[in-house]
Amino acid sequence: MPILNWLTRDDDIKASQSVPYRLLEEVPELSYGDQSLGNMLIQGDNLEALKALLPFYAGRVKCIYIDPPYNTQSAFAQYDDNLEHSQWLAMMWPRIQLLREFLTEDGSIWVSIDDHQAHYLKVVMDEIFGRKNFILNVAWQKRDGPPNDRKIGMVHEHILVWAKSREGNSKQTKAELSFNLMPRTEKANAQYDVFNEPSGPDPRGPFRKVDSTTNAKGGRNVDSLIFPLKNPYTGEEVFPRKGRNWAHNKEDMQRLNKEGRLYWGVKGTAGTPMKKLYLNEAKDGMTAPSVWSGLALNQHASTEMERIFGEKAAFETPKPEALIERILSIATAEGDIVLDSFLGSGTTAAVAQKMRRRYIGIENGDHAETHCSTRLKGVVDGEQWGVSENQNWVGGGGYKFFRLGAQAYNQDGLIDPDINFATLAAHVWFSETNVPCNHPQVSPVIGIHHGIAYALLYNGVLGDRRPHAGNVLTRKLLHVLREELASIDASFNGPIVVYGESNRLGKERLKEENITFKQTPYDVTAR
Repeated sequence: MPILNWLTRDDDIKASQSVPYRLLEEVPELSYGDQSLGNMLIQGDNLEALKALLPFYAGRVKCIYIDPPYNTQSAFAQYDDNLEHSQWLAMMWPRIQLLREFLTEDGSIWVSIDDHQAHYLKVVMDEIFGRKNFILNVAWQKRDGPPNDRKIGMVHEHILVWAKSREGNSKQTKAELSFNLMPRTEKANAQYDVFNEPSGPDPRGPFRKVDSTTNAKGGRNVDSLIFPLKNPYTGEEVFPRKGRNWAHNKEDMQRLNKEGRLYWGVKGTAGTPMKKLYLNEAKDGMTAPSVWSGLALNQHASTEMERIFGEKAAFETPKPEALIERILSIATAEGDIVLDSFLGSGTTAAVAQKMRRRYIGIENGDHAETHCSTRLKGVVDGEQWGVSENQNWVGGGGYKFFRLGAQAYNQDGLIDPDINFATLAAHVWFSETNVPCNHPQVSPVIGIHHGIAYALLYNGVLGDRRPHAGNVLTRKLLHVLREELASIDASFNGPIVVYGESNRLGKERLKEENITFKQTPYDVTAR
C-alpha cells in the first residue's frame, strides 16, 4: 500500500509512545448539572488528554468526530492554523493513532477537512486504519454559492469516514452494518401516490412505480428472464421491450402479477407493466447519500454562534448543529459515547447531549471554559438554538469539567507519589490486557482476563500504607488474594500477575503458586 513520507515521519509515527500519562483533575466549580452521566469536558492538550483517557475508554467510543485545523494559511484566534505541511502531519499522526484505539469494533471516525489537506489525510488515515476500512468521502455543501473572487469557487468540504474494522471479506465494515438509516422525509414519501386502475385504487394504499425490466444490452441478455407475461385485463401475452429482461424470474413475475403488484396503466393496456412499491412496506428510513446539500450551511453556524456567545466571529469555521446531528443520527444510538478531541466551540458535545448520547470533548486554551463550558451550560438549561426543536430538547443532563494534572510517571519512569490506587490499577490493567478498566477498584485484585488474574498491591489498598500491611507480597497476603479471586470466580485456578513493592515468597513458592511478580514502580509500564 502506498504511504506518505515527510521530513519527520520516522519520529512522528512513534510520538504517541513518548507522550506522558497525565492525571485528569476535576474542577468541581466548572462542572455543571447532573454529573453522574459520564459526560466529560477536558481542558488541555488533546494528545496528552487522549493518553490519559486511554486506560479507561479504549474500545468504548462508538463515534469520533473531529474538525482539526485545516492548514489554510490563516491565523485563527483560537489556535494557530498556519502550520507548515510536515508540521501539520506531525501533529495529526499521533492523535489519529490514539483515536483509533478508542473506537468500538463497530465504531467509526468522521473527519471534516478541506482540499488543503484532505488528500494527504486520506493516505495517512488509510495507513493507520487500513484502506479496507475506508467507508466514503461525504461532500458537505457549506455555502449556498461560490465566492466571487474565484473563477471556480469551492462550495463544499469533505467529511472522510473510516470504520474500526471489517469482518473478513464482508462488503460492509462493522460500522456500516451498525449504521442507522436516515429518517424518511416528506419529499421521499411524496413519491408514493394512489393511482387509478381498471379495478379501482389498490386497497394496499399508495405506491410508487418502478421499472419491472432491466437492461439486456451489452451482453447482459439472460434468456431465462425473457418470457411472456399475461395482461390480466386484456389477456394479451406481453414480453419485455427489445433490449430488456424482466427484473425477476418467471415464478416471481407471475406471482407479482397474480397478487396485483404490477401496474398495467389506468386502462390496463400498458405495453410493459411497472412494479408497485408500497409506502406501507417501505423501509423505516432512507439510505444517506454521499452528497449532503441543503442540510445546513456555515452561515447557519455563524448565526448559532452569535446567538450563543453574542459575537458573530467567535469562531471562523464553526460547524452547524444540523451537520453533527446528521452524523450522530447515522453512526450512533442513545447512550453511545461520542468523542471530539478538537471540540472548538463545543458543537459536537452540545448536539450529543441534545441527542442523549454520552460525550467526551477536549479543547485547549481558555475558551474550553469561556466558550465550551458556557455553551454546554446553556444546553443543560434548555436553550433552543440549533437542533433543539428537532430533538424535542427541553434541558437536563450535565458534565464534569477536567484539567490535565501532574504526570503519572516522572522523568525517571517512577510513579508519582500522589497517584491513587484506582488510577494506577487502571494503567496496570490496560498495559497488561489492552482493554479499559471499567470497574471501580476496591480490592487488590483488579480482575481476570483471558484466564490470567491481575493484582496490584499499592498505596495501602488493604487499609494500611505500611509495606508489611498491604504493599508486599507475603504468605498472609497471598491468602487474601486467593480469597478475593474465589469471590470473583470460584473455579479460577490460572496464573496470577502481582504488582507490589517487594516479594517475600521466594522463586520456588512463586513457581508453585503460578505467580509472576512485578515490582512497582519499576515494572509498571506506560503503554
